[in-house]
Amino acid sequence: MKQDSVFQDVSLPLFSSSDEAPPEPLTGGRLPSYIKDHRARLRERFREGGATAMPDYELLELLLFRSIPRRDVKPLARLLLETFGDFNRVVTASPQRLAAVKGVGEAVITDLKVLEAAAHRMARAKVMQRQVISSWDALLDYCHTTMAHRETEQFRILFLDRKNVLIADEEQARGTVDHVPVYPREVAKRALELNASAMILVHNHPSGDPTPSDSDIAMTDQIRAALTALGIALHDHLIIGKSAELSFRAQGYL
Repeated sequence: MKQDSVFQDVSLPLFSSSDEAPPEPLTGGRLPSYIKDHRARLRERFREGGATAMPDYELLELLLFRSIPRRDVKPLARLLLETFGDFNRVVTASPQRLAAVKGVGEAVITDLKVLEAAAHRMARAKVMQRQVISSWDALLDYCHTTMAHRETEQFRILFLDRKNVLIADEEQARGTVDHVPVYPREVAKRALELNASAMILVHNHPSGDPTPSDSDIAMTDQIRAALTALGIALHDHLIIGKSAELSFRAQGYL
C-alpha cells in the first residue's frame, strides 16, 4: 500500500475540532505551511508539557509525523483510534490488522512496532535480575505492557533463583483467543535447564476478564505437581486482563 494515500478528514465527536487542518489533498514536494505550523505547535506542546498534556490522537500524530513526513496525518490518527479503541491498542495491534486500515503502509507499521518493542524492553529492564518481592509492581506493569492488549492467549514463565531474583523470562506458548497449550513436562524441563529454584506463571485473557477457567486451574495444579517432585517452587500464576490481573496465590488457588 502506498504511503502517500490521500486521507479524507471526517468529524468525530471524540476529538476537538480546534487547530484542524483543511481536508484537501496535498500536492508537490513541499510541506504546506498549515501542516508545517500544526506540527511545530504539537512538538512544542509535547516539549513543554509532555505526553500527559496531549490526548491520544495528538500523541499518535507525533509518531505518524515520522512515518508520513508529507501528509496531514490527523485523519489517519483518528481512524486508527476509531478502529482499535485507544493508543495502547493501536501500538500493540498486529501488523496484519494495521495493514487493513486505509492509509497504513510499511513505514507506519514499522514505527508502531518499534515503539511497542521499546516499551516492552524498558518495562523488562525494570524487573530482570531483581528480586521479585521488591519489584512486584514493576513486574505487574511489565506483564500488562507485554500481554494485556494481545488478541490471543500467550503463556510466559518467569524463572527465579534461590534469592527470588528473576533470571529468565520466556514465552512458552501462544494459542487462540481462549486457549493456549501448555505441557507441564516441558515447563519442568526448562526450569532444570536454567537451574531455577522457583517460577511464576503468567498468561493473558484476551476477553479482558482475568477470572481463571477450570482448565487454567487444572493446568496450574499439574505444573505445580511436576515442579514439587523436582523441588522447584511455584510462587504464583498471574492472569492478565485488560485493566486488572488475578493472582492464584492471593485468591487461594495456590
